[in-house]
Amino acid sequence: MNRKRKYTLCGGAVMVLLLGHLTTALEVPLDSKFLEGLQQPPTITHQSPKDYIIDPRENIVIHCEAKGKPHPSFSWTRNGTHFDVDKDPKVITKPNSGTLIIDTSGEKAEVYEGVYQCTARNQHGTAVSNDIVIRQSKSPLWSKERNEPITVQVGVSLVLHCRPPAGLPPPIIFWMDNNFQRLPQNSRVSQALNGDLYFSNVLIEDTRSDYICYARFPHTQTIQQKQPITVTVLDDRPAGERAPSFMYPSGMNSTTQILRGETLELECIADGLPTPEISWDKESGELPRSRLSFLNFQKSLRISEVTEADGGEYRCMASNHLGSAYHIITVVVKAAPFWISAPRNLILAPEESGMLTCLAGGSPKPTITWSINGNSIENSPNDPRRKIEDNMVILSNVQTGSSAVYQCNASNEFGYLLANAFVSVLAEPPRLLTPPNYVYQVISNRPAMLDCASFGSPLPKISWFKDGQTLLDGEMYLVHENGTLQITAAQPKHSGKYTCVATNNQGSKENHVYLEVKEPTRILQQPEYKVVQRGAKAVFECKVTHDPTLILVMIWLKDKGELPDDDRFVVDSDSLTINNVMEQDEGTYTCIMNTTLDQDSASAMLTVVEATPTPPVVYERPDPPIDLELTDQRERSVQLTWIPGDEHNSPIQVFLIQYEDSLHEPGMWNNLTEVEGTSTTVLLDLSPYVYYSFRVLALNDVGLSEPSLPSSQYRTNPAQPDENPSNVEVAGTEPDNMVISWQELTGLQSNGPGLQYKVSWRRQDVGGDWMSVTVANVSEYIVSDTPTFVPYEVTVQAENNYGPGPKPEVVLGYSGEDRPMVPPESVQMVVQNSTLAEVHWKPIPSSAVRGRMLGYKVRYWKERSLLREDSQPEDPRVLILSGNETEGHLPDLHPYSQYVISVLAFNSKGDGPPSAGQHFETPEGVPGPPAFIRITNSYLDSLTVEWGPPVDDNGRLTGYMLRYQPVNNTEELKELTFLANETSVTLENLKYSTRYMFYFNAMTIKGAGPAITTAITIMDEARPVGPVFGSVNFSLEEDHAILNWEYSGTEKNVFVEYVSDNSKEAWKREFVNGSQTYRLKGLKAGVTYRVRVVAKDHAHVTVHSTDELLIAVPAMTSRQVDIATQGWFIGLMCAIALLILILLIVCFIKRNKGGKYPVKEKEEAHQDPEIQPMKEDDGTFGEYSDTEDHKPLKGSRSPSNGTVKKDDSDDSLVDYGEGGDGQFNEDGSFIGQYSGKKEKDTAEGNESSEAPSPVNAMNSFV
Repeated sequence: MNRKRKYTLCGGAVMVLLLGHLTTALEVPLDSKFLEGLQQPPTITHQSPKDYIIDPRENIVIHCEAKGKPHPSFSWTRNGTHFDVDKDPKVITKPNSGTLIIDTSGEKAEVYEGVYQCTARNQHGTAVSNDIVIRQSKSPLWSKERNEPITVQVGVSLVLHCRPPAGLPPPIIFWMDNNFQRLPQNSRVSQALNGDLYFSNVLIEDTRSDYICYARFPHTQTIQQKQPITVTVLDDRPAGERAPSFMYPSGMNSTTQILRGETLELECIADGLPTPEISWDKESGELPRSRLSFLNFQKSLRISEVTEADGGEYRCMASNHLGSAYHIITVVVKAAPFWISAPRNLILAPEESGMLTCLAGGSPKPTITWSINGNSIENSPNDPRRKIEDNMVILSNVQTGSSAVYQCNASNEFGYLLANAFVSVLAEPPRLLTPPNYVYQVISNRPAMLDCASFGSPLPKISWFKDGQTLLDGEMYLVHENGTLQITAAQPKHSGKYTCVATNNQGSKENHVYLEVKEPTRILQQPEYKVVQRGAKAVFECKVTHDPTLILVMIWLKDKGELPDDDRFVVDSDSLTINNVMEQDEGTYTCIMNTTLDQDSASAMLTVVEATPTPPVVYERPDPPIDLELTDQRERSVQLTWIPGDEHNSPIQVFLIQYEDSLHEPGMWNNLTEVEGTSTTVLLDLSPYVYYSFRVLALNDVGLSEPSLPSSQYRTNPAQPDENPSNVEVAGTEPDNMVISWQELTGLQSNGPGLQYKVSWRRQDVGGDWMSVTVANVSEYIVSDTPTFVPYEVTVQAENNYGPGPKPEVVLGYSGEDRPMVPPESVQMVVQNSTLAEVHWKPIPSSAVRGRMLGYKVRYWKERSLLREDSQPEDPRVLILSGNETEGHLPDLHPYSQYVISVLAFNSKGDGPPSAGQHFETPEGVPGPPAFIRITNSYLDSLTVEWGPPVDDNGRLTGYMLRYQPVNNTEELKELTFLANETSVTLENLKYSTRYMFYFNAMTIKGAGPAITTAITIMDEARPVGPVFGSVNFSLEEDHAILNWEYSGTEKNVFVEYVSDNSKEAWKREFVNGSQTYRLKGLKAGVTYRVRVVAKDHAHVTVHSTDELLIAVPAMTSRQVDIATQGWFIGLMCAIALLILILLIVCFIKRNKGGKYPVKEKEEAHQDPEIQPMKEDDGTFGEYSDTEDHKPLKGSRSPSNGTVKKDDSDDSLVDYGEGGDGQFNEDGSFIGQYSGKKEKDTAEGNESSEAPSPVNAMNSFV
């Protein structure tokens, strides 16, 4: 076909370039709704990376996903040959996928290393994946090496080499000390990119023995450490100051090569004293600031996403006050292939033409090769319709059935790119992809774009209709080549229904859309420029017109940002008001009117100026009023008049009138009334029997004036009281009285002399006559001998010499209360569960309450536990129920316990008698959590779990349940149960370096209680937290001390260390072989020793230690005689030696004769081979033997296997002597005794297996 075409699928805006008569097309969108069943060659949609490093601990997953119609099948090659996955039981393929899952359990992952390639094919073509190189991650061990100590002088430079093992991927390097703390780094001391630690100059404080280089391998998450390096810095010949020179890189120039897109890291490390400062620049050009960063105290320069422009010469400069040095690094940028234009999928109709283009960049320039369906195009059958020209494949006059997948490979020495692009030859009727009946809205006089996305092969022709009339291209309408209809300036008349028709030689399809043209949004009244004085108000108006079918939103901005969050800014529907304008309010204010389709905006400036200055106004308090005058004097009122004082620029708001009663409260002024500031007279209401004087004060905004001079005195005549006492109350304080109280009248209220109170009362329930009493100068009266808690009517009336006051109000009250008389009856218990019970009772009779019934109190307490006979009763608990409630719930009971309960009524007077104590029992419940869970003895694959019984048994314990699993793992919880008398268990076959979570519950017949949890990493957390050594005790016996201690740690390397007090010698150390008792021998008389017990880890670092003990060995008395110099002792030793010689001769004769002798019989009777040999070297007798191979090693107590090998011909003096414990004391005396004992003495079994200390060798023969 000889026509140009371009179109967009699914509403996209992808444009296809046309060259001459060649047609290009886009990938078929496999939309199940629109294009279901459409044929398509395979397309690789997901694949593993080219360089795939695998974790040997996990299964290998090699991804290969593809789409196509029909769905493609998959095959694999490995190292260039077919990989038959069906023959390898370890390899499975995911359903409907080419993804391989290789099970590496029981198999070394390295067996599956190689180059893999996936092929996806269907009847229309074959797509291939990249070459996927599978390599196993490696974390090799550090090569064994011995780091010699380094000794340097202060001020010199130093490099500590790391040289980590080459891992895959390379390890991450860091330096730490023995305590796993990172070594501090700074401009003087820093780590290079290769992991070495550089010192520009060393200081005395750099002396340490634990410079340790660590390598962390990311894939396996393992960390390995180099042997510690010891650095000693001396100060006897310090280095002097010097100018900088470069430790790395060496020389004046160096070159590095980097690939485009990678991260460039350049490094310069300098020697010098003082420490040099490093700076960087580029010889020709600027440093790329947006992609540049300096690291490692300016010693490293990093540029991300390197481009060709980043090539060139970079200069690093090191300088201090003595000079400078520089180094030039030439950066050469190369590039692996990258796409300029990757080939695109083509969809062609029969007899159409098209072209595939493959453009790639790189340095050096990549080589382009083509393949078809995975085979080199040179080796494919010749097709006259296909032509290869450099980076293009030109197809002409294609035919049905010629669909295929083409592969373009662009490669150079730094890598390759592989792209699949199919050519699908289809004959498909049109399909419309734009949703039907879609409604477009547009503002009047703006362009309207109506989409008609379609698919078909050949490419459908698009036609548009409105109201059945064809729309032709012209000034008003424009149909784009992708089928979109454009109305250049939409008007209301263009609103309506539009029809899109797609047609090709395979058929036609139509779709309907609708257009609505809306009125534009316009601001009719814009905000205007404002100049406003500070403190005034600014108002900006913004009135708008818009299409009524659209929702309008108004937004105000200040200087293109949001308005300040300030209550002074008030936004109305068409205005913005700023109250109390300030300087910071100055700026540009913009009104924006938004609808869903358009918006309009307008702006105005606000300028704030200072207000025009005015003369200052002095405001003061007013002057006091003058000329007070009393007129119109009556019995209960008088007219007061005055003249106001000067207001002092602040109007008077109120006049305050005060009075003094010189009869009852002389010298005290009281407020009487207030009048408005415009009045100068007031009529005052007065009380009888008062000697009045008046004064006036004026009040304005500044304050209150001084009071005026007092008026003349005005006396009112006495009269009977106008009111009675207030706040009358009736209550009893005792069961047989009633207290009547009230608030007395003031002198002003008495209205005359002789004020007293008439108190009257009578019972309300039985009626009867009133009883009265008159009292004066009191505020209460007590009525005695009243019945308990009965209602009374009470009145209190004021009287004076001029008569009684008004009729008083009757107040109701009760006489005194008494405690309830009887306890509640029929107390019943209903036990709901192990922790909750319900109690019921009958209320007491109202006649027995004898007061205001407040409620009931339920007292209950735990008398004893049903599990433990020695349990103590608990303090009672009280449940208070108000009113007439006759039931209650007792929560938080202890399960499996016996309780006692009683109920009593109470009123305002107190508690009544309790009911008889009633017992009830709670059933068993689930137990509380175990008291503790402790992890001990953690090894490579096992540990011991210890626990304590729960504090709250809540019943008879039936056992315990332990559940555990690795953290963050999908493994199921493993569950173990134990009897109630068990307290520990050893778990084996655990995974090394795995963190486990443990859940531990106690159980009764009611089930498991709450769990306590703990977590531990095998080997990582074996070391206990907190002190592991308990108390340490010792006892002295002449030249040795016996130590005893408590130890709960896991470290097996336990030592006793000692040194003479006040000595500068190093601590002496003796190994303790798994015991908690040790005999420390060879101590010198009269010397005080400092002694401690320590535990060390595998690196012989002390991790736990006891406090130091002071052991003072008493001095030897002068009368002590060395027994070894005594004649009788020498004679005794000679006699014993002679006796031994005779015995040896007799045994030799007996053996030669073949007869039995006591030693032979003893040897046959005792088959225990663990005979304690004795040898002359350490003061014991050696075993008799004529074979030198059987001699014990010098200094040992037994052969290395702990036994004494015997031949039938051997004679045993130990057996003959019936014991192997003969020993000599320090003075040479023989202190052993014959016995049948075969085992080592306990104390000796705990002695150190290390070489004896010099003290022991010289002074001890034990």
